Amino acid sequence: MQIPAYRRWQIAPALPAEANIALVEYPYPIRQILYNRGCLDADSAERYLRAQPVMYDPFQMIGMEDAVARILSAISMGEEIVVYGDYDVDGVTATALLVQVLQQMGGKARAYIPNRFDEGYGLNNEALDVLAQEQVRLVITVDCGIRSPVEAEHARSCGMDMIITDHHHPKDEIPNAWAVICPRQEGDPYPDKNLAGVGLAFKLAQALLLRHPVEGVSAEDWLDLVALGTVADLVPLVDENRGLVRAGLRILRMGRRQGVLSLAQAAGLNPERLTAGDISFGLAPRLNAAGRLESALAAFAMLMSTDPMEAGPLAQKLDDQNRQRQKITQEIQQAAELMAAEEVSPHLIFAVHPEFNSGVVGLAASRLVEAYYRPAIVGQIGEETTRASCRSIPIFHITKALDECADLLVRHGGHAMAAGFTVSNHQLEELRVRLQAIAERELADQELVPSLRADIELPLSEIRPSLLPYLDQLQPTGTNNPEAVFVARNLWVTNSRTVGAEKKHLKLTVTDGSITYDAIAFRQGHWQDQMPESVDLMFTFEKNNFQGREYLQLNVKDIQPSP
Repeated sequence: MQIPAYRRWQIAPALPAEANIALVEYPYPIRQILYNRGCLDADSAERYLRAQPVMYDPFQMIGMEDAVARILSAISMGEEIVVYGDYDVDGVTATALLVQVLQQMGGKARAYIPNRFDEGYGLNNEALDVLAQEQVRLVITVDCGIRSPVEAEHARSCGMDMIITDHHHPKDEIPNAWAVICPRQEGDPYPDKNLAGVGLAFKLAQALLLRHPVEGVSAEDWLDLVALGTVADLVPLVDENRGLVRAGLRILRMGRRQGVLSLAQAAGLNPERLTAGDISFGLAPRLNAAGRLESALAAFAMLMSTDPMEAGPLAQKLDDQNRQRQKITQEIQQAAELMAAEEVSPHLIFAVHPEFNSGVVGLAASRLVEAYYRPAIVGQIGEETTRASCRSIPIFHITKALDECADLLVRHGGHAMAAGFTVSNHQLEELRVRLQAIAERELADQELVPSLRADIELPLSEIRPSLLPYLDQLQPTGTNNPEAVFVARNLWVTNSRTVGAEKKHLKLTVTDGSITYDAIAFRQGHWQDQMPESVDLMFTFEKNNFQGREYLQLNVKDIQPSP
């Protein structure tokens, strides 16, 4: 299987004359960027740049009234409430948020986060049995449960009421729970279908405090956790999500949450300048590392901690686990690449092995998609079943592919671009054949070459520091709200060298004869041995802070030799 030889560059078409006139108060590059994000006039541009939180009424969601009534009853009766979460960042932040809000409201609330290795994703009957034996009568799920009708029925049979809050796509059957809060369920009128699991937990907290206000307690106090989980889960940063994350970043920068403060310091980040990118590449991998290698309870404990003497060692543990996770991910990726080289199908990578660590197979799958631009499935073969993670490309809906194979699967679920499944080992080979056939059907006529999007092509001399205040206002950037990307051509490379522990990254200096910039190209160190004298670059423009020194740099997304 060959790595794509090139990436197709797609530069947005120039904005029309009427938009150019309507946005004339902004510099030309910013006009183009705003137009690319749907801003057609000054009013829409101002609303976009301000990104004030859009707070939809949480009671618009189906199930919210019933959920709030049951929870308030449990609080008044002194019933124990268990918040049952997932082990990723979205699930852990949602769990911490709801536990803390319920406790602030006087509730007896505690968390249950399953162990990835012993229990797998989502609800499981064994855990529900234990909770029933402990006389728990109310379980609230966060970031899981919408695809668990069997488990919801089991909870009911054990005498437990269950409230499900989950942002994933439901299957045909909605669980028979006390209440189901999922804006993606059919007929739900809630305007924003893209909230993360922690976003739904926040909306539930909002609804609870609207019905039962508590002096000095506001749901907005937990927007820092909403920002963490929302960015980490790669949901679209538009509409309500964008405003929630921007407000949450402001709280994060205040350093109120000791656990996040300690983790930022362990990651070498300045807490006062945290960005969505810092969450994606600094905080989230460390929070996820706990659940990937051991137990997510360490990440949960750190988010809940108010004591620097406790939070500091926990943050250091997560940092150490993240380094270990990186090493294991690389080893699995290399092994999966060797297996993929022997694959018959050129359209889908399917690599499973008993020695793969099930906690990081998703990361390895992501790396394979990045390298080969094919859907990738990587899993661990256990004694009786195989658990795998899937990552995909925009033109192949991986969860729909799994739905076609549901008769072979023990369980599955996910999104268009990411999913997971469990399959009995005796069905594994048939599953492989069927998924490869689906990929062949869907992708045979497609040119499997990654496309990279840029907002505008400019001479390098027009990339000026005066653009940075406007670029800052695009934040938070992420899924469906990308950072501004530029293309500059015919640049001379005056200096280049590989950097990083394994020399995977590239530092270079480029000029067009009138202006010179330093640049960093992550995971592009291979260019060092074949660096042309003149290059075209696709990049973002940013301030970089390193060891107390601040400077401007280009963050290179791709390099092409100049014609």
